[in-house]
Amino acid sequence: MTAPLLAGFLLGLSLILPIGAQNAFVLRVGLRGQHVLAVCLTCALSDAALILAGIAGFAQLSARVPWVETVLLYGGAAFLVAYGARSFLAALGSASLRPSEAAPESLRRVVLTCLAFTWLNPHVYLDTVVLIGSISTQFDEGKGWFATGAMMASFTFFFALGFGARLLKPLFARPVTWRILDIGIGIIMWATAARLLLNEGSV
Repeated sequence: MTAPLLAGFLLGLSLILPIGAQNAFVLRVGLRGQHVLAVCLTCALSDAALILAGIAGFAQLSARVPWVETVLLYGGAAFLVAYGARSFLAALGSASLRPSEAAPESLRRVVLTCLAFTWLNPHVYLDTVVLIGSISTQFDEGKGWFATGAMMASFTFFFALGFGARLLKPLFARPVTWRILDIGIGIIMWATAARLLLNEGSV
């Protein structure tokens, strides 16, 4: 039990730790302190669903329907470009000021944006469905524990990032810090979109 659980946890953590568009979004939500629980749950539950799908053999099904990857690729890239532009505009305008001075976003809009970051990213399918799904075949009787470990990694990371962001609030007390964050998020979004399109042949 322990070996597959730990292997799944470490693999899941290693795949989710590198900063990307989704992590940057969760960080910003955590700093603003708005709908943090909903966003963390959305990310973690989405990962859990994808991990279970991968272990159940969804990777084989997706290989038979290759056009799905193309739709996700261009849809995800377009979303990232649009959100990156929004972040750059926020850095130049008043939306980048203190969180308390910005108009709060609705729960529905925040959750839908979070879902888009997760489900429109082709790489998340490679990480969760394909990679975790394929590695899980190494654990015959412990496949369930391996999946549990990978899902635990997602829950641990997203809740630590979302609720731990409040520790950085003193640093973000100045508007200039928020401008820097928005510029950084914009760069991450556009860089992720460029990586998706440049690596089109390997996705």
